[in-house]
Amino acid sequence: MPTPLLLILCTAPNRESALKLANSLVERDLAACVNLVSPVTSVYRWQGELEQSEEIQLLIKTTEKKYRDVEAALRAQHPYELPEIIAVPVEQGLDDYLDWVERCTK
Repeated sequence: MPTPLLLILCTAPNRESALKLANSLVERDLAACVNLVSPVTSVYRWQGELEQSEEIQLLIKTTEKKYRDVEAALRAQHPYELPEIIAVPVEQGLDDYLDWVERCTK
């Protein structure tokens, strides 16, 4: 049975911090690939106030086995007090690509 994969969503305040996070995850074999989507506009409530900001969206491809390590790495390095870290299971995909993600995160 193949290893279950995850797509983890995380936002960062700017390109520099997003690249730092992405490079760290891939260098440590915690993620096979991280895409940076820029810019995204986020509208949210923080500490009782309505906020709006331009952010960089990270799309992190990893395995379920690596989730806790990815979460810990993001929390340790992220500039936000409360970073967005949301994991979505990958239900289907190109078999060769999914195999590659698994190989890169062993």
